[in-house]
Amino acid sequence: MPPRPAVLTKRTLDKDLDKITHAEDAAKHVLRRLVTPGLGLIFVGLAMLFAGVYVFDQPGAVLVVAAAALAGYMAMNIGANDVTNNVGAAVGARAMTMGQALIIAAIFEILGATIAGGEVVKTISANIVDAVQVPPAILGWIMMAALTAAALWINLATWMNAPVSTTHAIVGAVIGAGISAVGPEPVNWRVMLEITSSWITSPLIGGLIAAGLLYFVKTLIIYRDDKIAAARHWVPVLVAVMAGGFMAYMVLQLSPTGRFQSFTIILIGIGIGLVSWLAVRPLVLAQARDLENRNSSLRVLFKLPLIGSAALLSFAHGANDVSNAVGPLSAIVHSVGIGGDAIGHPPLWVMLIGAFGISVGLLLFGPRLIRLVGEEITKLNPMRAYCVALSTAFTVIVASWLGLPVSTTHIAVGSVFGVGFFREWYTRHSKARIAYIRRKAESFDIDEPEEPNIHETRRRYLVRRSHFMTIVAAWIVTVPVSAALAAMIYWVMFALFI
Repeated sequence: MPPRPAVLTKRTLDKDLDKITHAEDAAKHVLRRLVTPGLGLIFVGLAMLFAGVYVFDQPGAVLVVAAAALAGYMAMNIGANDVTNNVGAAVGARAMTMGQALIIAAIFEILGATIAGGEVVKTISANIVDAVQVPPAILGWIMMAALTAAALWINLATWMNAPVSTTHAIVGAVIGAGISAVGPEPVNWRVMLEITSSWITSPLIGGLIAAGLLYFVKTLIIYRDDKIAAARHWVPVLVAVMAGGFMAYMVLQLSPTGRFQSFTIILIGIGIGLVSWLAVRPLVLAQARDLENRNSSLRVLFKLPLIGSAALLSFAHGANDVSNAVGPLSAIVHSVGIGGDAIGHPPLWVMLIGAFGISVGLLLFGPRLIRLVGEEITKLNPMRAYCVALSTAFTVIVASWLGLPVSTTHIAVGSVFGVGFFREWYTRHSKARIAYIRRKAESFDIDEPEEPNIHETRRRYLVRRSHFMTIVAAWIVTVPVSAALAAMIYWVMFALFI
């Protein structure tokens, strides 16, 4: 008998349509995952085009255009991995949404990099490996290898959800490529000792400042009987200190060397702080009206200072960490003879590639790591997050002023740990806290516990120790790994191109 013709029933048709629908959904999912890498690739192409416009028909233009692509790639990796520390505390404290945090960070990163980023660029581009002792052609290839190695290592770390220090990566890469090219003699070991000591001391300083700020907030605001009245008095003062310190730093960065004496700069900072206090005080008083005398009400009053400190931290990060991307590019531009006379003063277009690259990387890839610093080390509220952000910002600003390429990652994490460890100590030993709990017990006519903080002491630690070990391990591994990778990449470049 001849075979019966296939009959297309409604059930069969539905199954076939479901298969097509599933295939389309799978294709959309795959394409959606390729959108952000595609946009990143477009930015790298634009960076090459941007550099080509400035170096067209110049000797070594091909090398500079290739270096601009690597610098753009490196800057995006910095934005994806390192900038998350700037806004992680604010996002973790629920003071701003992820979208708001990304926009604020992107804007102030660009401003910090272009306005105040030049001093640290000089350290990366000329002071780690002495540019005077290295032939210009060799110096260019050393920086190419360093950029490639550091960017690849940071990209791998970001893919593994591991926040590492981009400063450690580029410094280690410059050293590794420099030693492989010309030996250890041109390496400025005194500068390296200064940088290494700053890596150790800056997280400790950040943690101590953050703990001190939190002690101030707890003693003078949180454990007062009238919290709202205390906040009305002290929150404008905290904002004034933040604004005055930031303006003093801006005067130092933007004015010619020696134009203003230290006393004059201090007076400028005090003046701006006073103006900020006068401007913010009415706003705080309006916010405090009708608020209940509870800790949850303080979150409302600390929201504005926290957003301001996050913006300040983004500015400071842009000023310090843009050097990790454009420092090597600046040295390459100078090595081919088109960067002017001073290697430590890069052209504006070089700074713009780094500044916009950091912001692009943050917007495309940043959300993956933002929550680690903000939520997973210790619990943050707006008051604690403000202490973390302000402490980190001031520490990075001072380091940038001194020309030291410190690790923003370690300062931010050090500040978070400082807040967390201080909370553990304060919970167990604070007389002000115990007295406050006793006064509350008396006012509500309840039995006072023999040890007011006994329940807190029985709880788990307020800081996750595993993250402390992870950060230390990242600090130990990043420098040698990036140095070894840069050395291998230089040898490959030497065999192929030199």
